[in-house]
Amino acid sequence: MTDKIINTKRFGEVSYKIEDVLFFPRGIPAFESNNHWILIGSDDSAVKWLQSVDDENLALPVTSPDAIRPDYNAKIPEDDLNLIGSVNLNDLALLIVVSIPEAAPWNMTANLRAPIILNLKTHKAVQVIALNEEYPIRHIVFPENVREKMRASALNNTEAQ
Repeated sequence: MTDKIINTKRFGEVSYKIEDVLFFPRGIPAFESNNHWILIGSDDSAVKWLQSVDDENLALPVTSPDAIRPDYNAKIPEDDLNLIGSVNLNDLALLIVVSIPEAAPWNMTANLRAPIILNLKTHKAVQVIALNEEYPIRHIVFPENVREKMRASALNNTEAQ
């Protein structure tokens, strides 16, 4: 199939195939009018980007929950699974949205409470509220010692300039 092109704010010109588009029937909370997204990122990077096809300026950083919390086990409401067309676990993948402050990336947080479920067969996706109340919306990704090293490194780089 012919490649389509989108001129994004973050990545410049990106080509994609129509069959690679993920359809979010209800959009993503706060971006409900954006139903069509593509996943961008290199295979060796833990963080990928959900790039809106409907709004070239909108991209959300995402990662596998295993990268943040290997014991992650979100309980998903069955109605949400039905919305994407499958309850077969082999057809599904999970992503979580991360927030990376530009001026302080060491303060990155992950939204463990609202994972995105992808149906790999239908290419439908939905962001849901997990039934597990123990999962926070702003889970701090890096331990304090790592955050401190990242802060110090950034400070040293700034002073060296």
